[in-house]
Amino acid sequence: MEKQIPFTGILSNNVEDNPDFFNWNRVKIRYCDGASFAGDGEDKAAQLQFRGQRIWSAAIEDLMSKGMRFARQALLSGCSAGGLATIIHCDEFRGFFPQTTKVKCLSDAGLFLDAIDVSRGHTIRNFFSGVVRLQGVQKNLPHICTSHLDPTSCFFPQNLIAGIRTPLFILNTAYDSWQVQSSLAPSSADPHGFWHDCRLNHAKCTSSQIQYLQGFRNQMLNAIKGFSRSRQNGLFINSCFAHCQSERQDTWFADNSPVIGNKAIALSVGDWYFDRAVVKAIDCPYPCDNTCHHLVFR
Repeated sequence: MEKQIPFTGILSNNVEDNPDFFNWNRVKIRYCDGASFAGDGEDKAAQLQFRGQRIWSAAIEDLMSKGMRFARQALLSGCSAGGLATIIHCDEFRGFFPQTTKVKCLSDAGLFLDAIDVSRGHTIRNFFSGVVRLQGVQKNLPHICTSHLDPTSCFFPQNLIAGIRTPLFILNTAYDSWQVQSSLAPSSADPHGFWHDCRLNHAKCTSSQIQYLQGFRNQMLNAIKGFSRSRQNGLFINSCFAHCQSERQDTWFADNSPVIGNKAIALSVGDWYFDRAVVKAIDCPYPCDNTCHHLVFR
């Protein structure tokens, strides 16, 4: 919990680095509850309390009292767990503002898929299930989902995005490096280490491993099919091995930042937010995109 963090990318106040949002009031809500601001439960015996939902509500109410209620335009965004929080709380955020306010949401690297791992197990589903149960998340998930699916399924964005009424932009890499490492090929699902090198560096993946990852991309494209039919929603799915692209300057907007069809992420999000264009950008499969900023781990 650093005392200061640099505001870069979509949070930058420099017009050259952030052409559409540089002069906005920008707020970062610090996150530490471990359930995308959706928990509200306690384990008295273990002396554990989870209050993510209350922390989220208190933070927004505080901001509204400080003048956010007068905003003419608002954008809720977040990356990774914050990207999931954006999806879970998007309509709720919309409800804080008058109907005349333009409100949209941007989820960056929050499209965690209910995927099967390399040992045919359910690593991420088991992980999410534990979070949902421990923190009593069920009551804070959208009822449009929990009315027909189990609570863990409703913590996966693929089961939420079609029901969100507020315009939403999904920004995600097709080979999300966090998901490759923690959901698809974690060491727990790879006891013999076949995926060890590939997990850290995509350039070391075998052709059959790349083929497996193409299947993950196909699952992602399938998950957003219905969502993408709505004109008000936006998409930028680039074929990179990375995670979180909106708050990093090199990926958000720079001379060599990632593009799809010659358009950078910052301009794609700006065009969508201000209704300058319909943005439904889906990249060709790896390795066709040479503008990626791939993450390589040691």
